[in-house]
Amino acid sequence: MPSKASSQGAAQRSWARPLGVLTLLVALLSVGIWYIETHLEDFYIFTPAQLHDLSLRALATHANDMRSVVTYIVDELSTTAPGGYVNLDEEWIFNNAGGAMGAMYIIHASITEYLIIFGTAIGTEGHTGRHTADDYFHILKGEQLAYTPGSYEPEVYPVGSVHHLHRGTVKQYKMDEGCFALEYARGWIPPMLGFGYADTFTSTLDFPTLWRTTWVTGREMVGNLLRGKI
Repeated sequence: MPSKASSQGAAQRSWARPLGVLTLLVALLSVGIWYIETHLEDFYIFTPAQLHDLSLRALATHANDMRSVVTYIVDELSTTAPGGYVNLDEEWIFNNAGGAMGAMYIIHASITEYLIIFGTAIGTEGHTGRHTADDYFHILKGEQLAYTPGSYEPEVYPVGSVHHLHRGTVKQYKMDEGCFALEYARGWIPPMLGFGYADTFTSTLDFPTLWRTTWVTGREMVGNLLRGKI
């Protein structure tokens, strides 16, 4: 009959292997995250300056015709970033996040970048969220207002301007009446998804829209990973 000590030793050995595997996986994941974090610039295929210039040219060409402005932007991006990185299917999906509601067209989604058209024809207001990426709001139509605690005047972003929300910072924002923007985020994108999902579980219960958001985002992220785009 096995002794109590030998039984305890066998139990300890049975835990040692999975614990060792878990430790190795955590170490490898940590190294991977550290490497990407210190080389983020190497993985970007867009730049804020490029997108600002493109937005201004689209507005100069098509003024208030938003459908044509969006087409102009997407067509040029598909040329300057060929290889399937740009989603040419104009799939509009409702988006509820931070108390604000609008709709988005996902142009690009990967581990380190996303690019969308976001906006609403009737206005909205909410919390920006505190994110693991820098966010650039290129205003294409209407006006966006932003507020930080301690200020007595709003930040005002008219058509043609860019609202840069720095990584890790937070604001209240408002899009008066109709407002649309080319929104570009660069940094760590997956942790931002929780902000985009939370309102579904705490407020809207709109699970079909959640599924569509997940499907399109996942399809683009996985597709870009298979192309070697992190």
